[in-house]
Amino acid sequence: MDLGTCRAVVTGGASGLGLAVARRVVAAGGRATLLDVQREAGEAAQRELGEGAAFATCDVTDEAAVESAVRAAHRSMGGLTLAVACAGIATPGKLLGREGPMSAAFFERVLRINVAGTFNVGRAAADLMQHNDPDAGGERGVIVHTSSVAAYEGQIGQVAYSASKAAVVGMVLPMARELARFGIRVMAIAPGLFATPMLTGLPQEVQDSLGGQVPFPSRLGRPAEFAELVAAIYGNPMLNGSAIRLDGAIRMQPR
Repeated sequence: MDLGTCRAVVTGGASGLGLAVARRVVAAGGRATLLDVQREAGEAAQRELGEGAAFATCDVTDEAAVESAVRAAHRSMGGLTLAVACAGIATPGKLLGREGPMSAAFFERVLRINVAGTFNVGRAAADLMQHNDPDAGGERGVIVHTSSVAAYEGQIGQVAYSASKAAVVGMVLPMARELARFGIRVMAIAPGLFATPMLTGLPQEVQDSLGGQVPFPSRLGRPAEFAELVAAIYGNPMLNGSAIRLDGAIRMQPR
């Protein structure tokens, strides 16, 4: 599929990986709608990207709100061919912390945002994409989930986060198999240590230390590199039903 004619919805689009994806789509000549709970940052991002972008506030855990926002984006852009779910949280929490065992409420909140939020976006996007006219290869759309290397090597304090990101990977194959009859592909990207707002807010020496743990290149990943992989997935019809690690060969240690 041609990124120049892409019509994309990107959750978590106000910053980090999501904003990088929107930049890549708009730079190629496509259009992107950014969905995020961060209104001020989202509006600033939309101004930066210009006429090729739009922004709407949206809580991905609210099924009705996601469906409404995705449908509105579809109308305003004149279509929908790509949905990228980048919204998520990485709040750490130990199973047995200083204040006692992890609460079910904490665990469920992480899953609600990271897993149900991803599902809500994919569900709403697929419902619209199924009605697209197929391209020459029979494709109608692409859905990309954002997982994490924590899905495979969860660290201490990541019980909830790792469970959520593993679930995001687990959805990919059954979704891809079910949506194959419509010509809709589903993929996931599992990034390692990336220079997102969560990490760039740390002291520089901490960022350098984290980047030094990556075998090669020995630095934090750049959001633009994540966006390039999204673009590659969008353009390669054989990429379907899998999760791709984007991590510089890092394998996370227990701590």
